[in-house]
Amino acid sequence: MRRQAGVTLIEVLIAVTLLSLLTLGMLFAMRIGLTSLAKTDSKLMTNRRVAGAQKILDEELEGLMPVTLMSCGAALFPGFSGPVLFQAEGQTMRLVSTFSLQQAWRGQPQILELFVIPGEEGGDVRLIVNETPYSPVTAGQSCLGMVNDAATGGFFPRFAPPETSEHSFVLADRLAYCRFSYLVKVNVPGQPEVAKWLPAAPGGGWPLAIRVEMAPMKPDPSLLQPITVTAPVYLHRGPGIEYGDY
Repeated sequence: MRRQAGVTLIEVLIAVTLLSLLTLGMLFAMRIGLTSLAKTDSKLMTNRRVAGAQKILDEELEGLMPVTLMSCGAALFPGFSGPVLFQAEGQTMRLVSTFSLQQAWRGQPQILELFVIPGEEGGDVRLIVNETPYSPVTAGQSCLGMVNDAATGGFFPRFAPPETSEHSFVLADRLAYCRFSYLVKVNVPGQPEVAKWLPAAPGGGWPLAIRVEMAPMKPDPSLLQPITVTAPVYLHRGPGIEYGDY
């Protein structure tokens, strides 16, 4: 009598169990790999965003353009002999730059409003920038009038506070603090002229350099952290001196 080959029910159950365990192990390995890839990609994107934002901030400050106001509130200044369009405060900075977010160095000059606002997590702050195409008309619209500086005895423009909009761009977020300071020349009677970092620089000229100090709310050694940006100001003339073509 010929014996027929086959498998028993127990052998089938063992084979199905082993195949299920092998499939489950492959799925867990794929899940761990995809999770690691997503975390790595998220960290890379965060690092690129931080590095890109700091590069943009540095180039915007280094592109500072010497512009004077033709009008400020009810005051009119014939020609270009008015006050400089530069607001230098601890939490707000307004200037004209040849660098823009959309067109980099190739576009028209932009009026930049850099300011600090509270964050969404509570206790943190974020750095915002607004861009407006520069023209003598748009430059004068943000000026509310002239204010007397008690320290220097001169007059400087007072600007409207900046506001966020759908076109505002977040340069840095989740910061413990963000503040501006300015390297300016200080004249002390009987002493040589020195340069000092000050939290505000009202007056009739431009600073020697601008510094933006930042620190993350929750430092993470595995990620690039927002750092202090210091940009020199490449201007070597007074606001009342005009360029001439010869």
